[in-house]
Amino acid sequence: MASTDIKYMKRALTLAKKGLGKTSPNPAVGCVIVKNGTIVGEGWHKRAGGHHAEVHALDMAGSEARGGDVYVTLEPCSHTGKTPPCSEALIRAGVKRVVAGMSDPNPQVNGGGLRALQQAGIETLCGVLEEECRTINRPFLKFITTGLPYVTYKCAMTLDGKIASVTGESRWISCEASRRIVHRMRAESDAIMVGVDTIIADNPQLTVRHVKGRNPLRIIVDSTLRTPESVAVLSGRMGQGTMIATIETNPKVHARYLKSGATLLVCSPENGKVNLHDLLSKLGGLGIHSLLLEGGSHLAGEALRHGLIDQCVFFYAPKVVGSDGFSPFAITGTTDMAFSIPFRDLSMRRVGTDIMVTARPENQCLLD
Repeated sequence: MASTDIKYMKRALTLAKKGLGKTSPNPAVGCVIVKNGTIVGEGWHKRAGGHHAEVHALDMAGSEARGGDVYVTLEPCSHTGKTPPCSEALIRAGVKRVVAGMSDPNPQVNGGGLRALQQAGIETLCGVLEEECRTINRPFLKFITTGLPYVTYKCAMTLDGKIASVTGESRWISCEASRRIVHRMRAESDAIMVGVDTIIADNPQLTVRHVKGRNPLRIIVDSTLRTPESVAVLSGRMGQGTMIATIETNPKVHARYLKSGATLLVCSPENGKVNLHDLLSKLGGLGIHSLLLEGGSHLAGEALRHGLIDQCVFFYAPKVVGSDGFSPFAITGTTDMAFSIPFRDLSMRRVGTDIMVTARPENQCLLD
């Protein structure tokens, strides 16, 4: 792998990240066009339904694209969707070489874009910085291969691993810098999900503040519809962006929430509660690619126990509340460390006064 290929793919990755949270259900993609050692065009996918990264880069390059090298984080598409195939646009532009970070697992592409380029006499190379290219599009990759949303669990906790005091009070455990990151995570997610106990205890807005970005769909997991009608997520226009997942089928009970504009999603029951597998399958059917799970501990515990969490992001604050506080996962009965749930891909960094830890449960390795 040439150093120049790595250099320009890194630039394409930087461009791709500008589209995070704005392109769903499409992937975030960046593209750079280089000629005679100079970048003559670059672009990124800015919004779903709009031009793809390659087209933006070709528009910038103009006639300079002919004979140039193209660096794109994802294999150029070869099918007509809301926009024409990017592989055809590259062929018409007369580029000499196309370097892709990774192939596109979308069944409508799946190597077809690279084959079309090769048949037109264009040199291709695939797999440059592939791991990095896969990482920024994990939600897309999981959805396109399984039909399920990518689930990230986020929580703030004390050094002794508590997400709230014995009274349930949790504001604020983490520092302001950590909360800004959380709001950026919200802006980059299709939906945010909490359990009804969190709604009752905290009455959160579940909106994007602190940073610029759109509000995700708000999902409350409320098996028996205990959500008070007066909560913030059902007030005014907020209700129109809120969905309640339940096993309650009584239309008279539903009507209390429908009048606020909320959507009711009836799921299959499991032990008197919402079956989380069924819920995620239904959300995938609605086009939800990325789901940010923010609590509470019972919902998070069930999701982890069933292998439904793909990634965890923990914010550790320099505080201690003691043994009677709430843990992030309400999982009991583990009597032997051999039966604990292992994690992998651990990384950490300092955020303000906190430590941010990211890790993936071992039972979620679908994207490796």
